[in-house]
Order: sequence, then C-alpha cells, then structure tokens
Amino acid sequence: MRPERRADIAALALALLAGLTAALVADRVFERMPHIEDEFAFLWQAEVMADGHAYLDSPPEPRSFLVPFVVDYEGRRFGKYPPGWPAALSLGARLDAAWLVNPILGILAIWLIYRLGSRVGGKGVGLLAALLAGTSPMYLMLTGNLMAHTFSLVLGAAFSLAWFDLFLEREARQVPTRWEGRLLPPLAGLSFGLLVLTRPVTALALGVPFAVHGLILLARGGQAVRRRLMIIGGLALAVGGLLPLWQAALTGDPGLNLYTLWWPYDSYGFGPGIGVKESGHNLNWAWINTKFSLRVGRSDLFGWPGLSWLFLPFGMLALRRRWDGWLLLATLPSLVLAYMAYWASAILLGPRYYYEALPGVAVVSALGVAWLAGILADSPALWLRWRRPAVAGLLLVLVSLNAAFYLPLRVGGLHGLYGMSRAPQQHLAALSIEPALIVVHVENHWSEYGTLLPLAQPFSENDVLMVYSRGERADSRLAAIYADRPVLHYYPEEPSVIYWEPRE
Repeated sequence: MRPERRADIAALALALLAGLTAALVADRVFERMPHIEDEFAFLWQAEVMADGHAYLDSPPEPRSFLVPFVVDYEGRRFGKYPPGWPAALSLGARLDAAWLVNPILGILAIWLIYRLGSRVGGKGVGLLAALLAGTSPMYLMLTGNLMAHTFSLVLGAAFSLAWFDLFLEREARQVPTRWEGRLLPPLAGLSFGLLVLTRPVTALALGVPFAVHGLILLARGGQAVRRRLMIIGGLALAVGGLLPLWQAALTGDPGLNLYTLWWPYDSYGFGPGIGVKESGHNLNWAWINTKFSLRVGRSDLFGWPGLSWLFLPFGMLALRRRWDGWLLLATLPSLVLAYMAYWASAILLGPRYYYEALPGVAVVSALGVAWLAGILADSPALWLRWRRPAVAGLLLVLVSLNAAFYLPLRVGGLHGLYGMSRAPQQHLAALSIEPALIVVHVENHWSEYGTLLPLAQPFSENDVLMVYSRGERADSRLAAIYADRPVLHYYPEEPSVIYWEPRE
C-alpha cells in the first residue's frame, strides 16, 4: 500500500475516533440535552423546523412558557438566531437524535483539517494537524454540545479547501481537473452562503482574507478564474441573502436584529446602549474581553496549560511563501478583530468566537512541529540528530498530559453544568403525568426549570405543558385558560413529589 493511502486511512481513523469521543462527551458529559441558553433556542427552533414550520403561534402568557432566547413578537414565537444551524440540527431532530449531529459533523471537520494540512505541508503535517484538532478541548466541548460552531467550522474548512484547489498552485498540476473546475466553485459558494446563514459575523471575518485574495485574482487572473470567482460570489450572495428574507418572514422587517428582541442591548458595534456596561461597549472593554479570551485559549486550544501557542511561531517561519497556509492562519486575527466589536465574551466553552480558526491554527502548529523536528525540506540542519526525538518526545508529553489530566478536568468538569442533568426529568417522567399543566416553582436559577423543558413540546411528543411560575396571579390565569387540564405544582428541590396545590 502506498504511503499516501496509508496516511488517508490513518486520518480517517483519527476522524472517526475524534467523532466517537465527541459522541461520548455528548452522551456522558452533556447527557444529550441542552444546558446553556443558546442550545435551548437552537434545539427549540430545530424541533419546530423538523415539523415543517418556521415559527409557532405565541402561547397565552408567553413569559410563563419561558424558553431561553426564544422570543415572542406580534403573536409569533421563534428563536433569535439565524436559521442555518437550526435547519441542519432539524435533520437530527427528525430522528430524535439531535445530539449526534455535531459529533458526525466533527468527523468531517477532522477530515477536512487533515486535507488542509496535507495541502499546506504534506500528509504528515495533515495527520499531525488532525491529531492536534481532534484532541483539542475546544473541539470536544463544542462538538459534544448543541452549539452552532462545529457546523460553521465545517463550512469554513470546506470553503477554504475548495478555494485553495481552485486558485492556488498544487503539487503535480496547476489547474483543477474538468470535474473539479465545475464542482468546486458551487461548493465554495454554497459553503460560504450557508456560513452567512449560520454565523454572519464569523462569515464576514473568515471572508476578509479570501476577499483580499479574490481582488488580486480578479486583477491578475484570466477569464476562467474570473468566471469561477463570479460563481462563488453569486452563490454566496444568493444563499446568504436569504437571511434578511428569513427576518422579514418572521417579523416583517428584513433589517431587524432578532437578538434585540430578547435583550435590547444585544447589538454588534460600539457606543451607548450596546452591551451591559453603563458606558456601552467601547475599545477598552473590547481589549479586556480579547485579552481574557486569548489567555483562556492558551490552554483550551490544545489542552497544554499556557502553551497551546507553542509551535505556532515556528509554523509561521516554515510557511514562507505558502499562501494557502497564510490565508488559513489569517482567519485567526480576522476573527479576533471582528469579535472585538461584540460586547459579550465567551469563556465557558473556551474562546468559542475564535473556534472557526482551529483549522488554520492546527495546520500551522503542525507545520511548526515538523519544521522544528527537521522533517521539512527547508528545516535548518542544525542539531538534526537530536531534534527529532526531542520534539517528538515533547509533543508526546504534551498530548499525553492533555489526555490524562486536562481533558478529564476541563471537559468532564462540565457535567451537570448549572446543576442541570437528566435526573429531574427521569423523576418527573416516572410520575407518568399526562396530559397536564405543570407549574415549576424555581427558587434559585432558571436552570431548575430549564432542565425539565426537554419533557415538553416541541422538544418532546409528550402532551405536557411546562410553565415557569411567575406568581399566583399569572399561574391562576393559566389555570383558567387550560381548565381542561389538571394543574400540578413541581418544586425542583423535591424531585419525586408533585403537588395538586401550591406548597405552603
């Protein structure tokens, strides 16, 4: 068997192993259920889409039927997020297996990272990039839950690979084959358009380096290059242009920021009224958020405490005139700069706003390892005898420490996040109450109610209405509206008990 074939098989095995590990995280750590507000909104919208709807009619007393980040606007109820990821997640929801969608996408993500690494530095670099990405705590945290990032990572990586194969010189030949020339432009355009429908700011940030390259190609390329660029740009605009149509279908206003329907201050940019600070979002807070996110990333990226950027500078030295590698790596500073203009920071699951730069960081880090070890043709020959075992030993120690210590603590530590688990659902389901209106009385945090939401529609086929107690008057109004149902009262601190009347 040829070495290239063996490398492909090894990469596929790595991708499958990474996906299986992500599925175990989804099952054992996150228990196949949402934990944070974003996940509830994504899954709710996915379940609605799985039934063929874009929205539902608002229920009576909407605030009692709380679903985090699901808004009510002029009689319609819908998630505040763009439709790309809920639509993809709905494919799993149809099979009652939404929790498996991200792990499956995670397999594709690792394979694409291998392909990108192979293109930049050869099969060995591709394998090493796949290993680094597949053991990344950020990869396992975000591929094991219901967030949109893994889908956008796959879309960004697919777009990048198609772009490189179309427009950058490759080994053995400089132009794509006929079928590639026909297939790759639509693939690139559709991938980028779907990315706009999934995470618009991320799409903008990832697109900047490629847009600059595209302008150079327009100026210098021939007719075939311009035609491919027009196909990519046209499809990306056509698909991405569905976003304002989606917003118009929900609200009648194509320019309305749906995020502001939940929090009026949840806008992108700088100035008063943006973000939670009295001063509004400004450059000072942007810098504070960015420094904190990058500091967290030094550990969460590859699970090497404070050292995840270790090989990146050497990879940059090795890149030289590998423009595909520079374009990949440019996505990181582009994402960092783009998200400085967003007021919120993201550290719970690592610096997830930068997650879609993982292919570039993994590939260039792998290239740095190969360059340090003297594997690349342009590596310095100094101390070559000792460099390979030294670098290999260091990498083995770092990956082993991550697998043995950092991953179990960091990823495993998310089990029962916000006190949420399947146990309360099992306790309540064991009472076999259906149909009913169950009023959940929460003392501490919304999550005590949220952990029970998967038992109610549209998350489940159960004919159970789960409502968030807002006081005696609101609860009484609901009881009158649903007079045909028994009204039961549930207190999370007594998980196996149900009350016919509010507890004294």
